[in-house]
Amino acid sequence: MRLSLPGFTRRLPGEATRIMYKSTDSNGKPVAVTGAYVEPAARWRGPGPRPLVVFAPGTMGQGDQCSASLTLERGVVLKIGWKKSTVSIGYELLAIYRLLAKGIAVVETDYVGLGATDRLHTFVNRVDSGHAVLDAARAAKALPDTSITADSTVGFYGYSQGGGAAAAAAELQSSYAPDVPLKATYSGAPPANITEVTAGIDGTELVGTLGWSVNGFVQSQPDLQPLLDQHLNDTGRAVLKDLSTMCASDALVTYANKRSTAWTVNGESMVDVIRAEPRIQKFIDAQLIGTVKPTGAVRVATGVSDNAVPHAQARMLAVDWCRLGADVTYAPIKLPNVGSPVLNHAGAYLADQGSAVNWLTDRLAGQPAQSTCATLPNQP
Repeated sequence: MRLSLPGFTRRLPGEATRIMYKSTDSNGKPVAVTGAYVEPAARWRGPGPRPLVVFAPGTMGQGDQCSASLTLERGVVLKIGWKKSTVSIGYELLAIYRLLAKGIAVVETDYVGLGATDRLHTFVNRVDSGHAVLDAARAAKALPDTSITADSTVGFYGYSQGGGAAAAAAELQSSYAPDVPLKATYSGAPPANITEVTAGIDGTELVGTLGWSVNGFVQSQPDLQPLLDQHLNDTGRAVLKDLSTMCASDALVTYANKRSTAWTVNGESMVDVIRAEPRIQKFIDAQLIGTVKPTGAVRVATGVSDNAVPHAQARMLAVDWCRLGADVTYAPIKLPNVGSPVLNHAGAYLADQGSAVNWLTDRLAGQPAQSTCATLPNQP
């Protein structure tokens, strides 16, 4: 972040610091997580001290070179090799810049295992990701020489994988981090129900995320590996190992529209394997988001044509939270279905980004949210 303009003494949009902080994984063990804190150049114009937003990034991949904090620093991470190359693109930069332009401090988490080298990234693990978000807020407030204070309110921002992480963190705040003064959460296209999400991605451009999910499950619960080994063939084992080193764009180029039936001994899909193994299904069921009332106001946004992170299960998260008495703003993003899961998913993100940043800024400025729970039954 070295952009500067004549007449400005500070770099725009802010000064970034790489961080490593302690969190707790889903097995209750300490784990190191990397990330970055950004001190804005813009002044906060709302009441009270400068607020802090924990930015939960969307899917970056599973290789350590794919970490969001690294792309925040470089924009694009590109490594060319004789046998294998990799590229990771900082597609979240615009949203981060928009928050910084509001005078909001941002801390971005790389999640458990993405950026640190002791384990694989656990991808959509609800507890790992929620804890990483909450502990990022703690880490930012512990940094010296920043403009945020102990009284700075906190917001969460995330879309797709990030939407799930932000949602999980909002649910876990009261039990895990009551010291984090959470005011509001934006959860865009959250993969709240992993069973429903994985069922729709096999054979699409996003099949790589199915492999990352499986790798992450085994990382968190190693005793699942023997169950998987009964079903995987040599191709499947090689694909999962290959995906464990890839970024999102790598997987898109290499495995788009492939089917996981080629990975198994009997030609079953990975979804069929999961359904056939109660212990694996039980682990996935434990990743469900929507069973605990979140802290603060929440905004759930989902594209009605999103078939990557299915609209119906994201909408159900809003319904479930409303039933629990949460302060929910539900925002269906109405765009035409263009067929491609990637484009349907990304289109809703871009279309809603400005509204999401403005909504979160208003909450951090102390303005009350307008709950849509009463009208949700009539929304698409």
